[in-house]
Amino acid sequence: MAFINDLGKIIVFLFLLLSVFLITAKSKRKLPDYLFAAFLFVSVIDFSGFFISPPDYKIIKGGKLASVLLQMPLYYLYVNSACYYNFKLHKKHLLHTLPFLFFFCLFSITGISKQNYRVFDSISIIQYYYYIIAVFLVLRTFRRLYQENYSSNHQLTYKWLMQTTVLFLIGNFFVLIRGFVDESSPVHTYLYTFTSLFVLFVISWFVLNALYRPNLFAGINKDLVVPVKSVDELKKQPEQLKNLMQFMEAEKPYLDDKLTLQKLAEQFNLPEKQLSLLINQYTGKHFFDFINEFRINDAKTLLKEQSQLTVLEVLYEVGFNSKSSFYTAFKKETNLTPTDYRKSMV
Repeated sequence: MAFINDLGKIIVFLFLLLSVFLITAKSKRKLPDYLFAAFLFVSVIDFSGFFISPPDYKIIKGGKLASVLLQMPLYYLYVNSACYYNFKLHKKHLLHTLPFLFFFCLFSITGISKQNYRVFDSISIIQYYYYIIAVFLVLRTFRRLYQENYSSNHQLTYKWLMQTTVLFLIGNFFVLIRGFVDESSPVHTYLYTFTSLFVLFVISWFVLNALYRPNLFAGINKDLVVPVKSVDELKKQPEQLKNLMQFMEAEKPYLDDKLTLQKLAEQFNLPEKQLSLLINQYTGKHFFDFINEFRINDAKTLLKEQSQLTVLEVLYEVGFNSKSSFYTAFKKETNLTPTDYRKSMV
């Protein structure tokens, strides 16, 4: 137990340190930082139980226990703010605090009885999985929207948040298992230790990724919608597709690493909805993949004919803005890395 207490102190110290860093760090978009810092701070209240026994006051003990019900709402709001640059907090978001307020008042008045705790435990489990499902739905919508409207690589944001959510889900699974094990059993202690180490790993990994990849917070427009096809619109598209392909070859708008569906629609003089339908229906690709195909074709030409250019120079030349997104797209298109492709052309 001494090791678990020491581990709890490390986790709490790290969470507090990271919270302060996120609040004070300079960033173009502060809301994701603030929400994640709040999530970390609420987690500190929970993990402080490793080594601190709260004063024997109903309101303090009740507040500490009920604070668990703030963790997932904060994470859910954080995911929304990380995905969408124009996501803002509104009064309606205060509804997420209702379960916390209810149990805080209940525990403060009646204390934490066995019956109250059983009800709280059941509600907290239901709430946890409700928000996990909500986060997965947010990420699914986010993925569809950026594929339909953006050529820049928001896949990193999606992948990163999805992996983190899955890790949270795995961690909660071990917490549930621990609940079925007798507290006096050594297995319970082992599970407690493992869960604590797992949480420490997940949070450290999560925040280190945020530090090394600040572009993850770029976000997309939350007001975008996935277009619905209509028969009349589809009849006009074959000729428009031919014109679009000629425009892409002649003007090379894909060389702009910040190209969006809106920008291309303005340049091509076609409504966004029609352009999206044109690309989706007749190329079988999302906007993201459609644009990257032109970039990869240009990259293949440069890799073959301009041997003096480095791979890094090539990727910037054709409109990519990161090495990882270029390598991912290139390998998806050719089944080779850029370096291997260049070697195969020699």
